[in-house]
Amino acid sequence: MSVQAEFDAWAEAGKDRGMEERHWHTAKEALARMPVEAGETVLDLGTGSGYALRALRETRDVGRSVGVDASTEMVRNAREYTDDAALEFLAGDFQHLPLGDGSVDHVWSMEAFYYARDPEAVLREIRRVLRPGGTVYCAVNFFEESEHTHVWQEKVGVEMQLWDRERYREAFRSAGLHVVAQDTIPDREIDIPPASAFPTEGWERREAMVDRYRTWGTLLTVGVAP
Repeated sequence: MSVQAEFDAWAEAGKDRGMEERHWHTAKEALARMPVEAGETVLDLGTGSGYALRALRETRDVGRSVGVDASTEMVRNAREYTDDAALEFLAGDFQHLPLGDGSVDHVWSMEAFYYARDPEAVLREIRRVLRPGGTVYCAVNFFEESEHTHVWQEKVGVEMQLWDRERYREAFRSAGLHVVAQDTIPDREIDIPPASAFPTEGWERREAMVDRYRTWGTLLTVGVAP
């Protein structure tokens, strides 16, 4: 199944709102770290419901910003969730962005990068559209060190790129981006029951749930264009 078909089905089933709710647990902390100023342009790769751009408009007063998603249905929903003329949502390929060289101040991507067919090409394209000094904030929950997320590949009908932290840093550098930060953001909003309550639906051991949400959570890699 293609990425578009997979996430068109998710959007049609209303799963985009569920994704927004779950991602927000750690996305809000990562977004708060972005050095975004009023009027600046933000590109959101894998925009889904468009929640990140809506939040940045509300909290940072960003200027014209664009959300790109492979799913036409996700884009359709994102457009319906706001009437803000400064926010534009487009269906497209991350490797061929409809934006000019050096036209973007910041790039945000949450839980989308690992669906790219050619992640290195995507990073080169990000580098192309970023202005000098522009930043890219790439947040993922599916990565090598977070072993309890690896089963996601069996549940999603498209290939996912399973990279470790060092591979992300290497790929950023190869694309011409300076890696200025990388850390993991724990999800502290997911309730983890006491050990006596396990096994629970979906979790055999409490230690596994702690590892997934508290130890690893979301991997955030931050790059800057020279």
